[in-house]
Amino acid sequence: MPWKWLVCLLAAAALMVSVSCSGGTALPKPGTPAAYWYDANGSYKAGDFLKTDENLQRIVVNDNDFTARARVWDMVISGGLAQGYSELANIYEDGARNNRENPAPYRRRANELRKLSGNMTLQLADSMHRLLEQPKEAEVSMAFTFPAGSTEKPQGLTRLGKALFVPENEQAQLLNEMLQRGVVLALCDAAGNSGDAAKTQQLFQTPNVKVARDTFLFASAKMLEAGSDVFGSKKLDLPNKLKITLQEAQGALNAITPTKDSKALADKIQKTLKKANLTGGA
Repeated sequence: MPWKWLVCLLAAAALMVSVSCSGGTALPKPGTPAAYWYDANGSYKAGDFLKTDENLQRIVVNDNDFTARARVWDMVISGGLAQGYSELANIYEDGARNNRENPAPYRRRANELRKLSGNMTLQLADSMHRLLEQPKEAEVSMAFTFPAGSTEKPQGLTRLGKALFVPENEQAQLLNEMLQRGVVLALCDAAGNSGDAAKTQQLFQTPNVKVARDTFLFASAKMLEAGSDVFGSKKLDLPNKLKITLQEAQGALNAITPTKDSKALADKIQKTLKKANLTGGA
């Protein structure tokens, strides 16, 4: 047999083995919702929730087979990232107060993080608005797994808040850990297990977890109300965005069966709007 033909046969055999081992599943076509969904799953498993959010946002811009699942997933991601950014911003604000000689870098970083938190909060508000426009169903589907991360705050935060030296690479790691923590906490809330990571992780041992719509909407309203804090007069001072965010939170509460907790949250929202003189108009 000529050498050229032997090489071809070996190459063909290798290709068949590769296809067989992979189950013959072809990767989705780049630029399609299926490809973005595939990439979102990959980045999510790697604990890169910013990349996960980016891919999910590319899905939800249009109606497709993945939109409903991607929107619910991204609401959890958006709320979690908003919380992570906001909490870390508060730590930098502590650092500014504790570094009287040079507070500017800490305040600048706090402001940057609050802007990022605000962006994620507005993204969650937009997703909430779109979700409420969809036909009402008793449950929402969470077609993803339990995320990487912990509910525990990283130890390095203490040094940062005291304005002690923290290398830039360690600050970047703290940011990543805080974002992961935020997403874990957001999922616990969304699943109706506030703060209980162990119970939530057990729930997500099975695929495609179903959660009562009222539970999910209430958790999302809580995340919106908490996220709105960055728009307050003592932080970013963006009253219009504060109003939009709180109105979407109230819209979610209006869409569920009232409970003691939901009424308390609705009262808190109204007090915030009144204090900011935002109760008038649409």
